[in-house]
Amino acid sequence: MSQTSKSDAITAAPTGLALPSYLQADKLGPWGIYLQQVDRVVPYLGSLARWADTLRRPKRALIVDVPIQMDNGSIAHFEGYRVQHNTSRGPGKGGVRFHQDVTLSEVMALSAWMSIKNAAVNVPYGGAKGGIRVDPKTLSRGELERMTRRYTSEIGIIIGPTKDIPAPDVNTNEQIMAWMMDTYSMNEGATATGVVTGKPVDLGGSLGRRDATGRGVFTVGVEAANHIGLDTRTARIAVQGFGNVGGVAARLFAESGARIVSVQDHGGTIYREAGLDVPALLAHVAVVGSVAGFVGAEVIANDAFWDVDCDILIPAALEQQITEANAPRIKAKMIIEGANGPTTPAADDILHDRNILVLPDVIANAGGVTVSYFEWVQDFSSFFWSEDEINARLVRIMKEAFAGVWQVAQENTVSLRTATFIVACKRILHARELRGLYP
Repeated sequence: MSQTSKSDAITAAPTGLALPSYLQADKLGPWGIYLQQVDRVVPYLGSLARWADTLRRPKRALIVDVPIQMDNGSIAHFEGYRVQHNTSRGPGKGGVRFHQDVTLSEVMALSAWMSIKNAAVNVPYGGAKGGIRVDPKTLSRGELERMTRRYTSEIGIIIGPTKDIPAPDVNTNEQIMAWMMDTYSMNEGATATGVVTGKPVDLGGSLGRRDATGRGVFTVGVEAANHIGLDTRTARIAVQGFGNVGGVAARLFAESGARIVSVQDHGGTIYREAGLDVPALLAHVAVVGSVAGFVGAEVIANDAFWDVDCDILIPAALEQQITEANAPRIKAKMIIEGANGPTTPAADDILHDRNILVLPDVIANAGGVTVSYFEWVQDFSSFFWSEDEINARLVRIMKEAFAGVWQVAQENTVSLRTATFIVACKRILHARELRGLYP
């Protein structure tokens, strides 16, 4: 499949005032990558293209100061964000990450990718994202709780079960969501379980949520592989990131017969041609916190990960991992993006020219938000489904979404990423057009 060339990209807003400098595509950062992706899809939007600037401008961006008292009595200040990119199709939906490299550009891009992702799988949400610039490993449990609760109070003016629903992301988990739900509920004077998803099951969380993103990666990966004649049951797979996404996807692929030959995380990179013992590696990571020190595998240089001979590569860590510098070295036949925004547009072009199929994040890792939607629905109804029911519904939605994207890709002779954007952007902008402008 081919894709629109960079020369075809629209580099300026078609109507109205020019975009402010911090919103422009030529500025470095994840937001610039997202804008380039939008530019590539505009020629396929038909009459809806007149609404395209809706996609280029976040609806609302909130920057908050998060002051807390540290255990030693001092006062520390952290910078927090909550961005709502688009709410034309429903309330904002997206995770909250705690990371020392969080920036407004990153949160804006992640919120926009959530808009695309939610529309691609056709769940009734818009896109949102949040974060705090902090290394949570430097905080005690008490400091982490105080920071979470203060951040929730600060963004409480724009979140809510029918406004914007946060969820876990990098370095956040069920406990963080429990603190956020409790803080919001205390401020509202009533328990509001639906304000966040990814909660503990005992607080209205959903069965199957923890594995949902990795299960979605596995599901659409198998579907895509079938279309290109790749047997995932005998495939060699390299995984970057070994948490709830990469670890779960690796487990499911290994259970189906695939060999996980290499894994990279923040602790280093390991390799074993005969295949890693995934259950043992998961147990090791649960104790140690990384793949470092795992017995039964060869340690290789981090940069050598991109030279690993494999059939499938799963980047499931952070953004901008596959670049024009390492894309020419990748030996995989297919890339399944478990992370958000792991491939730059320049790398996308290189991979396309090398006939490597890229299964983009906005469809590949949408399993998490799909089950988050299930959790939200269950909270509203106070009726909960079994894990088998949830997994079956997830698989059905993911397969249907992928089939629609594949068909659009074939009809328009574009990449799967551009096809996903075509499907999603048409849904978002059609909703915008139907709603009109108020006042």
